[in-house]
Amino acid sequence: MAGLFSALNAARTSLEVNQKSLEIVGNNISNVNTEGYSRQRSELSPYPSMNFGDFFIGQGVKVTNVKRDHDVFIQNQLVDKSSDFGFEDAQTRPLSELERIFAITEENIATDVDRFFDSVQELSASPSDLVLRDQVIQRGALLSTNFNNTINDLDTVTDNINDTLISKIEDINSKITEIADLNDRIHLIEISGQDANTARDRRELLAKELAVTVGAQTYYDSNNGMMTVQLPAGLPLVQGNSAMSLEAVTTGAQLEIQLHAGGVTRTLNERNIGGEFKGLTNLRDTFIPALKEDLDKLSYEITTRFNTQHAAGAGLDGVGGRNFFNDPPNMVPVPPANAWDDAARTMSVAITLSEQIAAAEDPYVGPGDNRNALLLSNLDEQPFMNGVDTFNSFYGKLTARVGLATSQNELSRQGAEDAVVQLENMRDSLAGVSLEEEMIDLITYQRGFESSAKFLSTVDEMMNSLLSIKR
Repeated sequence: MAGLFSALNAARTSLEVNQKSLEIVGNNISNVNTEGYSRQRSELSPYPSMNFGDFFIGQGVKVTNVKRDHDVFIQNQLVDKSSDFGFEDAQTRPLSELERIFAITEENIATDVDRFFDSVQELSASPSDLVLRDQVIQRGALLSTNFNNTINDLDTVTDNINDTLISKIEDINSKITEIADLNDRIHLIEISGQDANTARDRRELLAKELAVTVGAQTYYDSNNGMMTVQLPAGLPLVQGNSAMSLEAVTTGAQLEIQLHAGGVTRTLNERNIGGEFKGLTNLRDTFIPALKEDLDKLSYEITTRFNTQHAAGAGLDGVGGRNFFNDPPNMVPVPPANAWDDAARTMSVAITLSEQIAAAEDPYVGPGDNRNALLLSNLDEQPFMNGVDTFNSFYGKLTARVGLATSQNELSRQGAEDAVVQLENMRDSLAGVSLEEEMIDLITYQRGFESSAKFLSTVDEMMNSLLSIKR
């Protein structure tokens, strides 16, 4: 009778194990489309055998653990490549805006430069024509306005970048806090010998998302299972169950991202951050200021070169020494090394009356003197920009730089995205849920459950037979 009780117990454990395994398979199937979910499987082991007479008889089976399929190397690579993708992806929209601003169309700064000097050339053919003189003033005003608007457009792109950074701060802080909470929960679960599979999946997904936004790097403590999260330069975001926080601090038009860690506040920039934030701050703090500086230099050279030559001539009223454009703001009293600062933003025409245009070289020659107008119209053919480029060729190089950066970003972004997709496919092949495999396991455990039930029924019949004999 004792043997039958042992068999009955073995049938019971088999039923329980197959039922639990079916639940695990069902959970896998339910999460087939859950991002970051790792396939789980039951680990089985037999109960210790017991000595019955001259034999050791098994006592059934038990589920010792529920493990998840996981590859640390692929996960680390995925986090690393996600940071690269975030860097390139974040720059796509701002660069497309910059490409629109510097587009090669009929209405850009280069076109207005040509039209302005063409109007001066036309004036040289008839220097006393007041209509042509008004046209020069109008073309100069349009050129100035185009410089002003381009700088304002660049400021708008910068403001949009700042708004994007600000909008992401709250979500980043939420993820940092959640990882710290998950560290605590995983430690409490696994200290008792169980595996916190769902919590680990969630923590790894958050780590990947932080890699995309701020280039976060992750490390694991093998003693307590906690994840350490830090920025590329080593500044901490999560240590154990302690969470740091980011803050956007705005001073006027300037935005700083600050990290509050252990009572210490540090300002972050592209040197100590990664992912989307590095891509955006690189554009905001390096690429766009370089474009502004070149626009200021171009505006400064056009303004000062034209003013110098214009002041050397005289208008129809016989007065000389006038500037055509207003001086750049840093010209007075002594031009500093960066005298071109804000030249494009403030560029404007100084003269208001057509007779003030200095087309004549000598005020005593008469209204037909066009010698200064000829010199003025020839300025756009001179290599005034760094001693190499004309005004238009310099602007053409600036435009080409934006176009090249946009094209390079498209290629780099596609390459980074392909790398992430490839790694995700590798992860899915190792740790993702395959419905075909789950259906096979489902049938296997279903048949196991049915066999266990049949075994239980058989043992029950045998026990009834023995009881009936005794009766």
